[in-house]
Amino acid sequence: MEQMFSDKIWLVPCYALVGAILALIWSPGISKKTGSRPAGYINLAMTCVAFIHSVLALQEVWQQPIQEIRFPWLTAAGLYISFDIKISAITVGALVLITGLNILAQLYAIGYMEMDWGWGRFYALMAFFEAGLCGLALCNSLFFSYVFLELLTLATYLIVGFWFAQPLVVTGARDAFWTKRVGDLLLLIGIIALWSLTGTWNYDDLAQWAEVANLSPLTANLLCLALIAGPLAKCAQFPLQLWLDEAMEGPVPASMLRNSIVVATGAYVLIQLQPVLAQSSISIVMAIVGSFTAISASLIAIAQIDIKRTLSYSVIAYMGFVFIAVAVGANHAALLLILIHAIAMTLLYMSAGSIIISNITQDITMLGGIFSRRPVSGISFLVGAASLIAVPPLGGFWALVELGDYLLAVQPIFLGILVLVDGLTAFNLMRVFSLVFGGKPQAMSKRSPEVLWAMILPMTVLAGVTLHFPLILQQFNLLPTWINLDKNVALLLISSSFLGISLAAFLYLRGSKNQPGELVPSLIQKTLANDLYIQEIYRLTIVSLIGVTSKVVAWCDRYIVDGAVNLVGVGTLFSGQALRYSTSGQSQFYFLSIILGTILLGLMFGLTL
Repeated sequence: MEQMFSDKIWLVPCYALVGAILALIWSPGISKKTGSRPAGYINLAMTCVAFIHSVLALQEVWQQPIQEIRFPWLTAAGLYISFDIKISAITVGALVLITGLNILAQLYAIGYMEMDWGWGRFYALMAFFEAGLCGLALCNSLFFSYVFLELLTLATYLIVGFWFAQPLVVTGARDAFWTKRVGDLLLLIGIIALWSLTGTWNYDDLAQWAEVANLSPLTANLLCLALIAGPLAKCAQFPLQLWLDEAMEGPVPASMLRNSIVVATGAYVLIQLQPVLAQSSISIVMAIVGSFTAISASLIAIAQIDIKRTLSYSVIAYMGFVFIAVAVGANHAALLLILIHAIAMTLLYMSAGSIIISNITQDITMLGGIFSRRPVSGISFLVGAASLIAVPPLGGFWALVELGDYLLAVQPIFLGILVLVDGLTAFNLMRVFSLVFGGKPQAMSKRSPEVLWAMILPMTVLAGVTLHFPLILQQFNLLPTWINLDKNVALLLISSSFLGISLAAFLYLRGSKNQPGELVPSLIQKTLANDLYIQEIYRLTIVSLIGVTSKVVAWCDRYIVDGAVNLVGVGTLFSGQALRYSTSGQSQFYFLSIILGTILLGLMFGLTL
């Protein structure tokens, strides 16, 4: 009886699935006599049930031994596949985070999507997101982790394309879907190869195998390179990072979950594959990719004027931190970064969404002076921004200092990258705050009333949680001990954060007529504003190569393959027409045909010999 909730923890994803199915009943094409609002309320109720179940289960499993439940799925020809569930404080805590943020996002959507006709479809997709995330959090099998990642990719495609009547929305959903397919294909290859080597996909069994494995360097590197390809795309790391920016065409409540939790699912899988990845030298590749992505994305974010794009590139930069942490083996720091980022980024998107819904435009250069009219949104943005960077005593400070302390001991060069990107992120977030909330009101922001209570309430609650989150983590002994941390690392990170904040405030709040962009050469501005021209590079290289290859294959198919088939057909037709004249009914013509055929066959065999 004491383990009642933890033993039934597999019901948590099912609550969301039930909500998704029920929400579809109120789609316009099915339910025509009532509105679609019951779909939102039912999903919100089911998510609350899942949250309560997860909280009660967390109380049961806290500081208890890890449990595992296996559900056999397929046994055939020596292949055994089971659906494995791990019940631990980490997995159940992830459920609390997912369901808790889903409650706030769905409540926020009641106000944000108030006038939209597609409530049933929207809330069904939100529930589908929740079910996939909860299933992935509990899953202890690499195979089924891949299945859940694919379900999340499908959900991303559908919810990014929610407003499918707009061409840019369709293009964004398509690009996001196909970009992920590249990494997913390589990941599937790695999963199949790993089975042939280990005979299992269970994460715990893979860890035991890795302790005694003796792979050649080439095999280990190729295997691990395939395994990180899928998470690399999910975390929007270079060179597959462009999909996250394209996915901004979806509704803001969905962007909250995608850019706070979904984008970190790849890193969550990598953390569980850490023992296998340790068998290769692929960690240096992960660290370099994460470093390059973090630096380039933070620079690109500074050059953007769309508020959603600035935040999306900050997400990509932060996932670069997570990749660096996983690469050096700082798994606790990686999990803490994912946790802090999920809460802070959700709060930032809530604040940004409240600006977008009432000011029409997303261009931060057309806004300004909103803080006096929108204090809740402004304070929430400041709290979320401060929680992402090294501002003590908020959560981002502890996560970054723990990672920096670890990097100082193993790879000091990456500590410099961490400090640099932290300063750039602080500059970018303060720049956005200054342009949107500071300064004088402009044409698009002179009338900016506060949004509905359904958007203010979750924003206020999450701001309070974000402020008190370090205290919550401290109660569970999840924060690093201050005595054991390097004070110089903490001082470096604090200095970088406050330097970035001060510089952005000086440039954008001083009220000068000279634009800060004038200090940067136009060539650099255009390069960063156009995402380092990565899309153009792809178009001139990969897309052009595929296009030329497709044309060559099409020509060969039309003129060689089809030509050979047509030649056989023409020859058959000609011979049939020619032989038609030999069927006159006279026996001498039949004998002549037999003799000529025999001579022809003899010549053919003679030539082949």
